[in-house]
Amino acid sequence: MKDRPSVVDLPDLPKGELPAHLELQRTRVVCAADAPSYTESIQYSGAYMAYGVDNSLRLDDFKKNFKVEVKYIKDDDMEFDMIGIDAALANAFRRILIAEVPTMAIEKVYIANNTSVIQDEVLAHRLGMVPIKADPRHFEYKTDDENANEKNTIVFKLNVVCTRKGDRVNNASVKSDQLIWLPEGSEMPFDTKTKFTAFGISQDKLPEFTSDSIRSRYPDITLAKLRPGQAIELECHAIKGIGKVHAKWSPVATARYRMLPEVVLTDDVQDEVAEELVSRCPVNVFDIEDLGQGKKGVKVARPRDCTLCRECVRGEEWEKRVSLRRLKEHFIFTIESTGALPPNVLFTEAIKILVDKCQRILNELT
Repeated sequence: MKDRPSVVDLPDLPKGELPAHLELQRTRVVCAADAPSYTESIQYSGAYMAYGVDNSLRLDDFKKNFKVEVKYIKDDDMEFDMIGIDAALANAFRRILIAEVPTMAIEKVYIANNTSVIQDEVLAHRLGMVPIKADPRHFEYKTDDENANEKNTIVFKLNVVCTRKGDRVNNASVKSDQLIWLPEGSEMPFDTKTKFTAFGISQDKLPEFTSDSIRSRYPDITLAKLRPGQAIELECHAIKGIGKVHAKWSPVATARYRMLPEVVLTDDVQDEVAEELVSRCPVNVFDIEDLGQGKKGVKVARPRDCTLCRECVRGEEWEKRVSLRRLKEHFIFTIESTGALPPNVLFTEAIKILVDKCQRILNELT
């Protein structure tokens, strides 16, 4: 008969606290030179009951611990920290921003004349990818069997002709700023359905667009090149959609997040070793500091800039001196907008969409 395993005495700790090694596993990802460790999130509520720690997810704790800290915000991009959430929730915001926040994009292109070298299909695709400066919250979704009106369609016209000037042969560049907004609707005689007659209102008379006209967000996008004698005449219809249907409706160039870096010196690093550590880091995370009496030390000056290249932990002796970690519940989130809406508004809209999803689930459960 095999002997029963011996009972291991747990260390005496204040109630509600974990030993240092378990707290490290619960809150950090340790990034060694070969591979990261403790990458999974511990969601089981009874994981640390032996230490009197309740690991369950509670709404009150989430409200108390969750924070958003904006680091910078510009016209088209912003960076902020989300603290106190799980990676699944951060990823939910990322996916909603990419695929479910609506924008306006060109869907239909009616080509009257195209004698350029660009095929009709390629030109239509390029027009579809042009970011439109129009707030999608002022528009409605358009179904296939629904007539166009000022509430669901934006109409643009493009009419460019390249002519010869004397003996010089010039090329003409067709730019996105040559897309002319038609607030009254279509001007093509064969497409009378798109005249905005449903409500008898011109879009430029609506208060949403009187001060900020609808246009291409970036006026210098080259759509085509023309030689003398070539011309392009067409009409575009932009409608409301989401990136899940096509990438042209995605409101962000990118939405990404990463866990907050934490760089810890686990050994005393001085003099020549300190200078070598500073030189090993390609993004200048470390700085030399004066310890007095002619001695030099090293300090972690810019841990947020760490890119996890692991140059500072290459080699067995360096793994003993430096520990690279990531905080599991602290995310650096970056949003780069395509220009239809500011990045802070995009994040607010993503929150509203997530709230609606949660509300639908609650309605189904009840």
